[in-house]
Amino acid sequence: MARKFVFSVGEFYHLYSRGNDKRKIFLTNDDYQRFICSLYAANGSEPIHLSDLHQWSSEVWGQKRAETMLDVGAYCLMPNHFHLLVKEKREGGITSFMRKLLTGYSLYFNVKHKRTGKLFEGAFKATHVDDDEYLNYLYAYIHLNPVKIDNPDGWPDKIVQNIATAKAFLEDYTYSSYHDYLGRPRPERAILNPGAFPEYFQTPREFQDFLHDWMNYSPLGGDTSQSG
Repeated sequence: MARKFVFSVGEFYHLYSRGNDKRKIFLTNDDYQRFICSLYAANGSEPIHLSDLHQWSSEVWGQKRAETMLDVGAYCLMPNHFHLLVKEKREGGITSFMRKLLTGYSLYFNVKHKRTGKLFEGAFKATHVDDDEYLNYLYAYIHLNPVKIDNPDGWPDKIVQNIATAKAFLEDYTYSSYHDYLGRPRPERAILNPGAFPEYFQTPREFQDFLHDWMNYSPLGGDTSQSG
């Protein structure tokens, strides 16, 4: 099915894709790390050759890239899908980036796990984020997505019943940009360019308070107030 819009330079988008038949696309820690490294390596305007793909590992951090094609504001990897919040920088940037990202990771995954066939469910999905309220919400939605692993029936359908437990789970979950917004020193920070997005939180504490407020509110089921 063709998209109902054309990607435009300077606009924000929520990109997401999941495994074919909802199968897991990350089976090991190495898989998660490979995809995270690919988020950095694929975001360059130079063409990618098959011989380059084996280098998309921890060796990529600090390597100089050609001009980036998009800015990444947030990301989260889940067992069978992923979310990205991006801003297109150059015409065709999102399409080129996603082609390199998904092709490179699929080749890696199929070789490593000795499988064939497509890994992802059709073309990647994209939503145009043309509303500030929705953009603000996506920062919470993407960073709180891992809470579903610990509580599948929880947020955003319901408020987070035990915020302390949810926060502890997020602290242990390293496959998102959550730790980067908390100011933790790690190489994955190079994936992001927060300055290209509205400054909803200026300090790690403001980011923590932002997520805490969202955990007390259910976008799909109403809100309440609790401590944690």
